[in-house]
Amino acid sequence: MGGADRGTYCLLIRLDRRVRLTVGRLGRLTFPPGVYVYTGSAARGLTARVARHLRKRKRRHWHIDYLLAHRSARIVAVIMVAGELLSECRLNQAVMSLARARIPGFGSSDCRSGCGSHLAYLGERWE
Repeated sequence: MGGADRGTYCLLIRLDRRVRLTVGRLGRLTFPPGVYVYTGSAARGLTARVARHLRKRKRRHWHIDYLLAHRSARIVAVIMVAGELLSECRLNQAVMSLARARIPGFGSSDCRSGCGSHLAYLGERWE
């Protein structure tokens, strides 16, 4: 698929209970129960990247891998925007406008737009 299979995506994640876990270099974090949105992108292999996120068993490479590996985490929806229609950070900034909280540094270690986080907490219930 090569370069044609690129784009941005959002994962809507539900945590049924409070989760404490170590997330790579970010260290020990606490995630309250509720709904989260993770925003990412793939320069190639968008479909494969999202499919990887949907698997529970995988090598932990990105911050999101640590959260998704927890038994309480469930991906409840995926939004994919193929091509270069919308940059990861532009989409992330729109998502963050809905956030009740941001998880500092999560998923944004390579961000050059100053997002500060690519994981938004929307609250215990979000409809």
